[in-house]
Amino acid sequence: MLRPASFEHRHRLITRFALIQGFGLMLLGPVLHQGVVESVFVGFVAVAPALLALGSTVPRRVRMLSTVVSLMFASAGLVDLCQGLTEAHFHFFVMVGVVSLYQDWAAFGMCVLITVVHHAVMGLTVPDLVFASAAERADPVGWACLHGGFVLAASVTHLIAWRLNEQQELRDPLTQLPNRAAFLHGLTTMLRESDAPVSVLFVDIDDFKTINDSGGHHVGDQALFHAAHKMADSLRSGDLIARIGGDEFAVLIPATADVATEAADRMAKALQAPMVVDGREVFVTASIGVADSELARSRDGEDLLRDADLAMYTAKSEGKNNVVTYTAGIDRRVREQAELTQDLRVALDLGQFEVHYQPVFCSSGERLCGVEALLRWHHPERGPVSPAVFIPLAERSGSIKEIGEWVLRTAAHQVAAWQRELPGCADLELAVNLSPAQLRDPALLTTIASALHDSGLAAHDLILEVTESMLLSDLDLARRQLNAARTMGAQVAIDDFGTGYSSLSYLAKLPADQVKIDQSFVRELESGATSVALVRTIVDMARALNLDVQAEGVEEVMQQDILAELGCPRSQGYLYSRPLPVAGFASFATERATLPERAGVAQLPFAPVVDPVEQVS
Repeated sequence: MLRPASFEHRHRLITRFALIQGFGLMLLGPVLHQGVVESVFVGFVAVAPALLALGSTVPRRVRMLSTVVSLMFASAGLVDLCQGLTEAHFHFFVMVGVVSLYQDWAAFGMCVLITVVHHAVMGLTVPDLVFASAAERADPVGWACLHGGFVLAASVTHLIAWRLNEQQELRDPLTQLPNRAAFLHGLTTMLRESDAPVSVLFVDIDDFKTINDSGGHHVGDQALFHAAHKMADSLRSGDLIARIGGDEFAVLIPATADVATEAADRMAKALQAPMVVDGREVFVTASIGVADSELARSRDGEDLLRDADLAMYTAKSEGKNNVVTYTAGIDRRVREQAELTQDLRVALDLGQFEVHYQPVFCSSGERLCGVEALLRWHHPERGPVSPAVFIPLAERSGSIKEIGEWVLRTAAHQVAAWQRELPGCADLELAVNLSPAQLRDPALLTTIASALHDSGLAAHDLILEVTESMLLSDLDLARRQLNAARTMGAQVAIDDFGTGYSSLSYLAKLPADQVKIDQSFVRELESGATSVALVRTIVDMARALNLDVQAEGVEEVMQQDILAELGCPRSQGYLYSRPLPVAGFASFATERATLPERAGVAQLPFAPVVDPVEQVS
């Protein structure tokens, strides 16, 4: 059945056509040498039902059948005016084609009924006005049934063609899932027919452009196809998943937000395992927004989809590969993010960014061996903005490449200066985070080489940090870019190791010199044997591949002691120092150099609380 908007549009056009046809018969009669009164009567018989179909208060099906009667009466009138001319009968089949636009069996039934009744009744009473041949006039009822059979066959043909066309129009050609129109129709119908809660998931594939750009459209299409069916297989039989855009999907779940969130978690879990496309492994994650009719206080399909979209946008901004449920405050948060994105575009030119440096220690905190460059944004009105907030915005807006290059050049110049000027810092290493956009940038290697040349920093003192999930999203691209950087002499560290699809086989494929144990594992070291076993596994994996290991987020002496027992040689965290501005680090390093060579942590100069922004590696 057509959606209400589609029905009204088509009905209006078909009814106007019926009226024009009826008035046309009034003019055609005299041209065919028929009486004016007879011609006006025939035209009026065709026009009258169409006038009834114009009433807005008349039920939908009654209006439709009234228009169908008008069209078929016009066909009967034309045959009568043409004295049963054989060619005039083809008009019935033309009208069946027009009636097929209603996509309703009742309309086809009315066509068959009027055809049979007209040919039978008129054939018995005034056969000369209906049938041109003697054989037809001799058996009007039989020929009436034959004409009705032809009209029925034409109706069935139109129905089959319409059904096939409808399936094509309501299916996504790539995934064979329902498309946006089919999804909205199903959602609107469910909301209209029941007061029960209904939930919508809005799913966006993370970093799909990276997959598409690096592997080509064929790889991207295959990745979408496999991802779509992985998600579909994780749903219940009563749920509906549709592809509504390039890398966007929507899911209709006839349940509350709690049930929908469970479904979203199952979908996210189903996507975790790598898929093989044309012999290459592709890793896919998704950001998912959840909205339900009770929380959103709306039973409008478009409103629910919009709310789920807003929730998905929030999931993206919170780090991707995440599930967020819509709440009333999300609208405000999205507006704030839009304003921040606009401010972010000019922050670099206005000098609002600053690089802070967090010390990295080797040999259980005995030796300062490096720093990690961490970007800070001092907004003129909002004050310090957390990197967890503005980094995702910079990635989505495309400004991250320019900002990332500025951080690399600024930090390289600063660390090279410290190597020359500060005591105990001659071998200081610099760790800089790379964003996905930078890793995809063909000019990355040129930028690195230029930053090293201009600053005088040795290539072996530069560590490029990339997250595990970023590497696995396109392993081939990562290998090409990072192996080239290692050929230049730079080192590569895998940040947040252990939070993604970690295994010895995958670690062996990654172009890396160092792994950084995620702070979530370090934080739990004191809580039990399980966390210790996890960290020991990571350290053993790294050792087996001759990789260096560094722990992030070390805050307690006991954590440092456990890490030392497990053989982790490098540490970073608030136990040693917060991220420091340039002057703060210079003072820290100078004071550190005056301590005995094997000073313990208790003797380290603890940096003052100068960085109010939460640490984000």
